[in-house]
Order: sequence, then structure tokens, then C-alpha cells
Amino acid sequence: MNYVTHADLGGTTGHGPIEYEPEGVVFHHVWEAKALALTLAAGAPGGWNIDMIRAARETLPNYADQSYYETWTVALERLLAAGELVSADELATGHAFAPGDPSRRVLAAGQVAAVLARGGPASRPVDEPAKFDVGDRVLTRAGRVDHHTRLPGYVAGRVGTVERLHGAHVLPDANAHGLGEQPEWLYTVVFDAQELWDDARPGQRVSVDAWESYLSPAGDDS
Repeated sequence: MNYVTHADLGGTTGHGPIEYEPEGVVFHHVWEAKALALTLAAGAPGGWNIDMIRAARETLPNYADQSYYETWTVALERLLAAGELVSADELATGHAFAPGDPSRRVLAAGQVAAVLARGGPASRPVDEPAKFDVGDRVLTRAGRVDHHTRLPGYVAGRVGTVERLHGAHVLPDANAHGLGEQPEWLYTVVFDAQELWDDARPGQRVSVDAWESYLSPAGDDS
């Protein structure tokens, strides 16, 4: 699977106006609710994790041209095919041509409420102390990478200040590729918006949550 992201659109222009909606609007069409339900149900036998799901969505070549739940649907098809849970013919026709594997886990209807309430906490214990403290100036990793990452492109190679430590969390860059959770310290890093964009107004700030491997100490001349 190609892991170059097409979803790193933050800070870019040319995507049309922002359409504001009333608070609480979840679905616009009936099929969107079904897309959510199918994605949740398929996760049990599929065996993928949330970072694999995000990677499947965000690496879709036509990501910017699809609606939110369209990306969910197409990404789910990719995951199902990659896991050999469905065939190309089954996807094309919408019908199963072979019985399911009875050894795979199944999310029963009666389990849904408990599964949703439990959520998927990503905090993990680590032995290493945090490399950075609140108030430290840090430099983010520069340039694009050839794998799934949660570091927005608009802060790549920029200097910010650590505002908060969140403890250690699962590293998406590893977890999305089946390389294990490899938990790292997670920080909130605050940037002066004028460090990011020439047309930003004085006093504007942007906060980004960044894993430790995304950061290095900022030099005195940064």
C-alpha cells in the first residue's frame, strides 16, 4: 500500500469555502450511518488498528475530492481486500461468494454499546523520561516522509515551544504499519502563526500535538 499522504491539506488554499453547520449534525445521508456501522463491525474480524484505518483513508489519491464518509467507505474496501476478507468480485457485486471464516472475531449487536463506551485509549507506560520540558524550544522534523505520520506538513521544519506533556502514547508512524505500538512521549507544541504563514496576524498561535521522534532541540539561532 502506498503510504504517501494526500490528506495533509492544513494551511493550503484552493479548497473552496468552509461550510458551517449546526452543532450536532452527524450524518447527511442514510448511507453515511451505514458506513460508520460497517467500519466498526469490520474492525473486529479485520484485526487492524486505528492508525491503519487512518493511513488507509489519508493515502487515498483522490482524498481531497471525496466526502468524509466516502473516504471511510473506500478505505474500508482497501482494508478488507488487503486482509483477504472479501474478493474483488464480492466488492463489485455486493454479494458473498464464500462462507465467512468462523474462527474470526465477530462484533455482535449486543456488544456495540460496550465497545463504543470502552473506546481505545492510546496512553502507554514507558521507562524513559521525557526529553523535553514545558517551555523548551523545539524544531520539528523537516520534509515529507514516505510513511503515515501525524505531523502536519505546515509545521514541518518549524520552531515552536513545548506547552504541555501528555505522557506516552502509541506512535502512529509505527502502529499504522504493523510495527508495534512503540509508545513515545507526546507533547503539545505551540507555534507563532507568523512562523508558519506570512499573512498571519501578530499574536495568533497554533497548537499541535507532536510525538517525541518528531522533535529535536531548537538551536539558539533558530
